[in-house]
Amino acid sequence: MNILFIEDDPMNRRVVKDMLDVAGATMAEASWAEEGLERIDAENFDVILVDLRMPGTDGFETIRRIRARGDVKAELPIIVVTADTAIDLRERCLALGADDVLFKPVAMDALFDSIGRVLASRSGGILA
Repeated sequence: MNILFIEDDPMNRRVVKDMLDVAGATMAEASWAEEGLERIDAENFDVILVDLRMPGTDGFETIRRIRARGDVKAELPIIVVTADTAIDLRERCLALGADDVLFKPVAMDALFDSIGRVLASRSGGILA
């Protein structure tokens, strides 16, 4: 499984990478939204993890731009990983097209459960 994590904080990227390594997943990193969008253009990913609060283009706009693509990559599963706890945040993210929202600090079981649920829902409940 190839996962892209768009997150400006290197420590947060490292923690999630360590978790994904345990599962044998490959994680590519992008330090800001524009870099992440370029990587989506150039590479193939199974899941996109995106932080909401980044300098420049934020995670909300990043989700909008991924969903507005005119190709198959517009349908990539997106999981928001955020420290923002605004009361309506989950609903806002889902309305933009995110598949799930995880709150920092992310627990390994929550990350794996979210990825599993999102991939299962995209494959009609059957994981290859």
